[in-house]
Order: sequence, then structure tokens, then C-alpha cells
Amino acid sequence: MLPAIRHAWDIPPSEAIDLQIKLSKQVVKKDRLGVVNRIAGIDVAYHKNNDTLIASIAIVDAHSLETIESHAWAGMASYPYVPGLFLFRELPSIVRLLSTITHRPDLIICDGQGIAHPRRFGLASHLGVLYDIPTIGCGKSRFIGEYAPPLNERGCHSGLFDGDELIGAVLRTQENVKPVFVSIGHRISLETACHWVLNVTRNYRLPETTRLADRHGKQFYEQNKYAITPPN
Repeated sequence: MLPAIRHAWDIPPSEAIDLQIKLSKQVVKKDRLGVVNRIAGIDVAYHKNNDTLIASIAIVDAHSLETIESHAWAGMASYPYVPGLFLFRELPSIVRLLSTITHRPDLIICDGQGIAHPRRFGLASHLGVLYDIPTIGCGKSRFIGEYAPPLNERGCHSGLFDGDELIGAVLRTQENVKPVFVSIGHRISLETACHWVLNVTRNYRLPETTRLADRHGKQFYEQNKYAITPPN
């Protein structure tokens, strides 16, 4: 799987911000999905003591949620931590990871933000525009915006607002469990994004795609930790 757009990643923060603003204009906030048979979850985890990261992907059948394939890649984050530019640390590893898959997903759910971002161009939106593929941001926590807590029943949601602008939904995936923060990534509406997040979140708080990607990343790390972790 190759990106439709290519650009440099090792650019100064000022140029990175300009790039986000430029590419954000390409985000499609309406449903431009075909038939969704395969859904991917993407997760990036960090070593607690250094900048080693593990990017992992799980691609599942959209109906049974059975795993079709899963991969992981380990490397070092080379971009500095800059609020709002965190994706420049993570997306290069995801690009490398996506080059290894054999089944192109019809939809990708990212553990992160889409347009719920100061420049309306978080990781899910950047990934979606980069590959011209439908994407959803589904974060464990809020990055920006204000909201009223949704009701406690599964499927209840409230709006996430930046001022008067609706930038996402605060979605209760299980009764009496903390909500997740859903936002448009690319080529999908907010309503449809919430539908698919609920569809793949059947027993736990987080989408099964995210859980499977995270699990595979942890297994990969345990099997390879002595090879991929820099010495102290």
C-alpha cells in the first residue's frame, strides 16, 4: 500500500504547521466510502524510558471482526515533541508499516484525532489525505474542544465543540464506561464515523481494531525487545 501524496517528514515545526494548513483543505468531511469489508486499526506505542516506538496494524473483517492480517514495526522517533505536531513523530513509522500489508483496508480507525485538532488536521486526517482513504479518529482522551458528558447508555453521544464549530463526538461505547472522542479523519461524515466505531466496539470501551493492533504491538515487542531497545 503506497501513499497518494509524498512529502518530507524532517521539516522544521514552522514548515510542518504550514503543511498541515495546506493539506487540511483536502479533507473530505462527507461519506465517500465504498463497501466496507475490511477495517484496519492502527496504534503507536512508546517505550517508557526512551524514544523507541512500535507501530502496529490489525486488519479485520468488518462483520465478524476476525483478524485478516496484522503487522508491527519498531524504530526510533526522530521528530521532537511539539504539541499539535505529534503525528510527525508517528506517521513515518505508520507509512513504513502500511508498505508491508497485503490487504488494503476500506476504512482505517486511528487511535488519535482527526479534525479535532487546532488546525483540523490530526493524525487520522493526515493519514487519510496521504493515502486518499476513509479514516476515523478515535481517541481515548480529548485534545481540544469542550463538551457536555453524554448519557450513560451505549451509543449515546454529545458534540465536541471548538467555539461554535462542531469538531467531533463524545461517544459512549459501553454503559457507564468513559466515552471515546470520535472525529472525522477523511472521506467520512461524523455520523458514519460514530456508526463504525460502535460497530467494531462490541465488548470493551475501545474499538476491537485498536485493541488488536495494540495487542499485536505488545507481542511483537516482547518477542523482539532485546533487538529493538537501545542499551542504557
